[in-house]
Amino acid sequence: MDAIVNCAAYCEGRRVSSVEIDEISEVLKQPDKFVWVGLHEPDEELLRKVQHEFGLHDLAIEDAHRAHQRPKLEAYGDTLFVVLRTAQVNDHQHIEFGETHFFLGSNFIVTVRHGSSLAYTDVRARCESTPKLLQNGPGFALYAVMDAIVDQYFPVIDALEEMLGDLEDNIFDEKFRRETTAQIYQLKRQLLDVKRAVSPLIDICNRLMRFDLALIKEETRPYFRDVYDHSIRINEMVDNARELLSTALEANFSLISISQSDVSKRFAGWAAIIGIPTMVAGVYGMNFKHMPELDWQWGYPVIMTITFSACAGLYILFRRSGWL
Repeated sequence: MDAIVNCAAYCEGRRVSSVEIDEISEVLKQPDKFVWVGLHEPDEELLRKVQHEFGLHDLAIEDAHRAHQRPKLEAYGDTLFVVLRTAQVNDHQHIEFGETHFFLGSNFIVTVRHGSSLAYTDVRARCESTPKLLQNGPGFALYAVMDAIVDQYFPVIDALEEMLGDLEDNIFDEKFRRETTAQIYQLKRQLLDVKRAVSPLIDICNRLMRFDLALIKEETRPYFRDVYDHSIRINEMVDNARELLSTALEANFSLISISQSDVSKRFAGWAAIIGIPTMVAGVYGMNFKHMPELDWQWGYPVIMTITFSACAGLYILFRRSGWL
């Protein structure tokens, strides 16, 4: 089946054979062996077969089939069920999220991928190249895949920070556009989605480091501390980016307000300048019979000179004060 990416048995950290799904229960009876199964968007029929072979809980299988789960760690008897969100940036600079579900037992691990997610072929190859570590069992395989998932968030955060830098350049470019505000809100939403995916990782890693989970060997727990540190670092990077984005949004609104205030000043300045000839024309337009300077031959040139001089004086005054 195309949904079965990998199904193999390991002994003392070394891959000994490939296994058919229907033969898994027989392999699990052999001591010192564990089975690693990798699935990609399996259908319900395949999941039921996997459930039968490993004795998995109905609720966990239902969650693995439906996907769209929040990151979590749940215990069903002697089996751990872990859900993590994966993320990567596509060619259009948008974040695509996926999910990886883990079923972890004392002698098996099952990974189920949904949505946008890189294959774990390289992770499995690295584990097989270090049999001394892989002999710690399924717990180390869980760490290796979790570490790869968490590390995928670093280029995502770098891409978001780069987009944030471009937005800041646009904000202070003195060319205020409606699209810039829309891009800020879009980036803010993407950061919120990343925050929702990353925050639960801290609690999940913290539980995996504790001593009450017998499925995780003591030799493997320090490795989860490394994943825990990376999760905290990514979470802090997301918080810093969100804070900078909120500041950028406030700066954008402030600069838009200042720009609108400058436009209002220009309108007010030109209105005052135009008001002078308007007033003079209004006075002489009332057609009084005995109006001053009507019979004086220099009246018109003098009035026009005074009018233009007053307008020029106001223009210079507003120009110096920054209103024009």
